[in-house]
Amino acid sequence: MTANLLRTSSSSWLRRGTVFLILVGMIVFFSTQSDRFFQPVNLRNIVEQNAYIIVAAVGVALTMILGGIDLSVGSVAALVGALTAGLITRNGFALLPALAIGLIAGALLGAINGALVVFGKLPPFVVTLAMLGVARGLTLVYTEGRPISGLQETGYRSFAGELNVGFPLPVLVLIALLVTLAAWLLLTRTRFGLHVYSIGGNEETARLAGVAVARTKILTYALSGLCAAITGIMLTASLASAQPRVAEGLELNAIAAAVLGGVSLFGGVGSMVGVLAGVLIVGVLSNGTNLLRITPYSKQIIQGIVLVIAVSIDMYSKRLEKG
Repeated sequence: MTANLLRTSSSSWLRRGTVFLILVGMIVFFSTQSDRFFQPVNLRNIVEQNAYIIVAAVGVALTMILGGIDLSVGSVAALVGALTAGLITRNGFALLPALAIGLIAGALLGAINGALVVFGKLPPFVVTLAMLGVARGLTLVYTEGRPISGLQETGYRSFAGELNVGFPLPVLVLIALLVTLAAWLLLTRTRFGLHVYSIGGNEETARLAGVAVARTKILTYALSGLCAAITGIMLTASLASAQPRVAEGLELNAIAAAVLGGVSLFGGVGSMVGVLAGVLIVGVLSNGTNLLRITPYSKQIIQGIVLVIAVSIDMYSKRLEKG
């Protein structure tokens, strides 16, 4: 009994502690290699430029903790961005109704993913990969392959502005922090969060314990779709237009950040604080290598090595738990 407890404690420390050690190590390294890295302007750029990845990673992490995956977040983000921009510029909708419709559409697409997983008995990888293609195709059809512009005078750009709270706080960063906080509260302070962890840990045991597995899965995928929708709105605000090809590959960055943040590929393990740290690792690595003028090809190699290390730690932690 004591040995099992020690193994569980050790694996938990590995998952939670390693991500912060990596993040601190990177910050120290790049600070010593470039005098521009630790400048306030640069640190702000890192956080602001990765704010949308934080939101997407939160949604993906929820599905991973559940024991699934969501590969459609990038395409859903692009579709929602195009839909909201089109409703405003083409159909004369006011900003808030257009955004509300976009958020509902994102959540609905996520719920469809969940329903196909639950009732269709299809693998989440296949379902969300199919949604990736469908949502991107719908975006291209809706936009006719061209950007939707004309948002400068609609108030949409205000989401890419700043709030003065004693210091300039980018609205995108505030949105990312609020989404992360909401997800943290949901996972740690509600029965729903307990059910998500239970299903990810052992779905059959959760079902026998009375957990509404089907409802929890569909709702979790709906939340991932909602996060993707928020991501699309953030990107559209930043670009001041809806780009049909925006967020391509976003799902890979979100999954990588979640894994780096200690979210287990096997389900049942992960935290929003870890996800936030994982995104910062991706951001710091990208920013630091740019400052050091490392070529994009070499940067991809470094990012791949860091990801492999994170996955190896996850698998070792899983083996440690099993003894």
